[in-house]
Amino acid sequence: MDAAERTSDNRPYFFLSYAHTPSWGSGGPNPDHWVHVLFADLCNDIMALTDLPGGAPAGFMDREMRSGDGWPEKLSENLATCRVFVPLFSPRYFTSEMCGREWFAFHERILRARATGSGAVPAIVPALWTHVEYSQLPDSVRHIHVDHAAFGDRYAAQGFYGLIKLNRFHDEYKETVLGLAQRIVQVAHDSPLPSSRPRPYESTPSAFKPRGEGPRRIHLTVAAPTRDTIPEHRDARPYGEDAQDWNPYHSESTRPLPSLAEELIRSLDYRTTVSSFDDEDPTGDLPAASAPEDGEDAEDKVPPTRPGILLVDRWALLDEERRHRLKEFDAGARPWVSAIVPWNRADLQCHGEEGRQLTEELDRTLPLILERGRRTDCRMAVTGVPTLKTFIDLLPAVVAHTTRQYLKHAEAHPPSGPHLPRPRLMGPIHPQPPDAGPDNGGEA
Repeated sequence: MDAAERTSDNRPYFFLSYAHTPSWGSGGPNPDHWVHVLFADLCNDIMALTDLPGGAPAGFMDREMRSGDGWPEKLSENLATCRVFVPLFSPRYFTSEMCGREWFAFHERILRARATGSGAVPAIVPALWTHVEYSQLPDSVRHIHVDHAAFGDRYAAQGFYGLIKLNRFHDEYKETVLGLAQRIVQVAHDSPLPSSRPRPYESTPSAFKPRGEGPRRIHLTVAAPTRDTIPEHRDARPYGEDAQDWNPYHSESTRPLPSLAEELIRSLDYRTTVSSFDDEDPTGDLPAASAPEDGEDAEDKVPPTRPGILLVDRWALLDEERRHRLKEFDAGARPWVSAIVPWNRADLQCHGEEGRQLTEELDRTLPLILERGRRTDCRMAVTGVPTLKTFIDLLPAVVAHTTRQYLKHAEAHPPSGPHLPRPRLMGPIHPQPPDAGPDNGGEA
């Protein structure tokens, strides 16, 4: 972006995402007062470091949460236009559904940019409000590498809260704020992130799993031909050497769809695995657990009863053997196996008589899975997903539905050890007098 473009770009430089601290009593001070002070100091430094005109917002933060004031729309608009996302890490941050929604909405912008060839956009710049152990970070966050020690050992140990509260650390606090402001400006200029349409806040999922919930796992299976196995008349551009290279939206995206789907699911705090349908055993609903790979804990390998999603290309059905295996897959599919049928409405070969025949073949091959999908709120997943945007919007809903079905139908496995009977309330027991002998039926 050249200087002229930067001058006309008056979007907020950053969105400060933080967890609201609840009040501990009535009439007390604002528990988020020091967060507001940090925000104001960051804005002052960014105004000094940039050529933003007067009145333009240097940053955005949610100061109050009042329903009816249009705050969801305002949040969504700023998440869709801000240049850099600054999550203020604290233990409370990762238990906040609102913070999880903000993270997911912004990270989705990054995925869209990568899909269109913008490369890796490091537009998330975390900051420490208080110290957070690495073990406290959700899986969806751990890929963001930040060297907090670069801002000083005291900041890494105590965060901004530890610096701002004590006067003797005033100079160190100011220096750390300036360093963060410089980092925000550098990222905004070096890796400009395109704006997007605001994502409705109410339907935005959280990037953090609920409090107390263990690791969530899901498996993605790709049923698609390769460039070597498609019919001679089929356009080869959506295909590669492996089924996982399938890119039906090649006119919109430079990335294979399975790779994009895997990253999007991981941003929902799931541990995701991906495989090609041609490499699996069709007699089970998902691939069997295998031996741990290098660097992988044995406890991370799970039995073949995890929830799963089948990404299916209708052109895969033209292969008779694959079609037969898919039919077997459908006949034994558990309720927690869903399907998504991507297709590109710009692909002329997917229209007309040939497209209709492919759809009919799909209905004959996967009748059980498709019928289940049509009974859900995300029925478009099985009737056909025509654009990349629709796919990205729809995938989180399919993941949520699939997980609910797994929790509803899957067999529960109690912990190992002896079975303990359920506690039962007994009737009242009347104590005997101190001089009473043993109760032997009235005999001495």
